[in-house]
Amino acid sequence: MKLLVPVKRVVDYNVKVRVRADGSGVETAGVKMSMNPFDEIAVEEAVRLKEKGVASEVVAVSLGVAACGETIRTALAMGADRGILVETDAELQPLAVAKLLRAIAEREKPGLIILGKQAIDDDMNATGQMLAALLGWPQGTFASKVEIAGETIAVTREIDGGLETVSLSLPAIVTTDLRLNEPRYASLPNIMKARKKPIETLTPAALGVDPAPRLALVTVVEPAKRQAGKKVGSVAELVAKLKTEAKVI
Repeated sequence: MKLLVPVKRVVDYNVKVRVRADGSGVETAGVKMSMNPFDEIAVEEAVRLKEKGVASEVVAVSLGVAACGETIRTALAMGADRGILVETDAELQPLAVAKLLRAIAEREKPGLIILGKQAIDDDMNATGQMLAALLGWPQGTFASKVEIAGETIAVTREIDGGLETVSLSLPAIVTTDLRLNEPRYASLPNIMKARKKPIETLTPAALGVDPAPRLALVTVVEPAKRQAGKKVGSVAELVAKLKTEAKVI
């Protein structure tokens, strides 16, 4: 069974995000970029399934500028077999990403697509669900455990009330949560091997997809700075301030 794993290039989670002076977005020039942490979990799970003999091939896919090829190389160093880069300078929103992934899925015919539940740059949490809808495949989101048996997959999901297990027929979509696994560090030998693994480069036009954004970004602003605390002289004064000054966020 072939596994497809989309991986996104985002601002590294250790970097303090800064908004551009003109409010047009987040500053990315000269900023360290890395693979989205939830996608690292997806790659790790796919590689583990291959190591168990459940999967025969792991294909890493990234969409965006040419530098996204570095993100694919990271996935290859972790154990993926080959990569596909859909190169475009267009702003890719979740629906466009889902359409491009659908086109790749129809081309590659994977038995399972594993992707992060969300990206840490926009926190949209929509691509996996949109992709499942476009393909007409069952989906198991927020997965903390995955077990494949024959043509079905059992996905234990993180929900508000605890855990929920759903059984899906393959092919299917799974989005990963934090507790699914702990991604491995790529060893130096595997990093060297990853340089020789193939990465195919495509364009949205070659896949028959128009990636034009459907939403317009008006402005981006930083969160308001937290105000200094105030000391009160009595419980009565505290209660009065809570009634008149406290705000629910």
